[in-house]
Amino acid sequence: MAVLRGLGAARAAPGLWRRAARARASAGLGGRRPGRGHAVDAAQSPPTFGFLLDIDGVLVRGHRVIPAALEAFRRLVNSRGQLRVPVVFVTNAGNILQHSKAQELSALLGFEVEPDQVILSHSPMKLFSQYHSKRMLVSGQGPVVENARVLGFENVVTVDELRMAFPVLDMVDLQRRPKSTPLPRNDFPAIEGVLLLGEPVRWETSLQLIIDVLLSNGNPGTGLATAPYPHLPVLASNMDLLWMAEAKMPRFGHGTFLLCLETIYRKVTGKELRYEGLMGKPSVLTYQYAEDLIRQQAERRGWVAPIQKLYAIGDNPMSDVYGANLFHKYLQMVKRDGAEERGAGGLWKPRPSATQSCASILVCTGVYSPKGPEATRPAQDAEEAPFHGHRDFSFSPGLMEASHIVNDVNEAIQLVFHKEGWAL
Repeated sequence: MAVLRGLGAARAAPGLWRRAARARASAGLGGRRPGRGHAVDAAQSPPTFGFLLDIDGVLVRGHRVIPAALEAFRRLVNSRGQLRVPVVFVTNAGNILQHSKAQELSALLGFEVEPDQVILSHSPMKLFSQYHSKRMLVSGQGPVVENARVLGFENVVTVDELRMAFPVLDMVDLQRRPKSTPLPRNDFPAIEGVLLLGEPVRWETSLQLIIDVLLSNGNPGTGLATAPYPHLPVLASNMDLLWMAEAKMPRFGHGTFLLCLETIYRKVTGKELRYEGLMGKPSVLTYQYAEDLIRQQAERRGWVAPIQKLYAIGDNPMSDVYGANLFHKYLQMVKRDGAEERGAGGLWKPRPSATQSCASILVCTGVYSPKGPEATRPAQDAEEAPFHGHRDFSFSPGLMEASHIVNDVNEAIQLVFHKEGWAL
């Protein structure tokens, strides 16, 4: 049952299974006559497969679209500007609103991306309704409060609001230290949980105040003689240790921030930080959520054939490949053992799935480099490579091996269309 450790469940919660701009004529997609070798409007049987597309490192690098992505969508979009197969964009980014991300993708790719085609790292938090009415400390950057409310959380407090309420807690930056000791406050409602939506800007402030909240049982202005354990519930999204922007080397991701938080908590208390929910790729819960959106998309288009195969295209072996392979393993286990499909702690039960497989396709336009050591080492030495995955996902070398490795997303789409017998 070792595979169950990676099924989106945190260590402390084994029961948890873990979209608008119009098409730009200059992009050459919607309304364009397909050129040689591209999609035609001939009669086509309904698709029985769909795509889960990563964004950063696959479709874009920073704010620039990867040329191969435009070529790929000339194949994916017909002359009426409609997708020929269901597509969901699954990103571990979370510092943007869902509809803003859809508008951004629409402008870059040249066809209208709907908000419900976009899954951000924290999107599955909508399922954790038992925490939606609780007073939650939210960490991240960008529109964190609006994002939290879209997810269903009704009562959130930001790290900055907490710092302003208790200025003596933030002591690293000398310029921000209070010049005099403020009077203690007893009118600040207790915090009942922590939402980690993405990497913050001032790591030292967020790390300190989150630890304060956990150690004080949500009352950082008072403190406790003994830290409570189990601590307050923590929901986290995006476990990527690294991600690829315009820089020549990968940058620290939210997974690095989580690593710091977990290490500090363990060092201070001697105990492990526990998660009530841990989502974003490679969590199986995220793939279940994506699978459900694929099914809904197919139903809206009137495609009656069930979607039986998913192809997950990404650039990060640890999140994209590992996650797709883990989900494939989960699908096989459900089919083989007749196990009941489960969602977020039993609060959400996915509809019966027709999906039979999820294949991982790794591209070389982002984090993964074919010249890197992980691409050249012998298979028997795989265990010696540094494990970039999250603590709560056991290292399984086989899950790091992509079903296919291709140069870019356009090559990936061609590969799948060929395998499925579809015209390019």
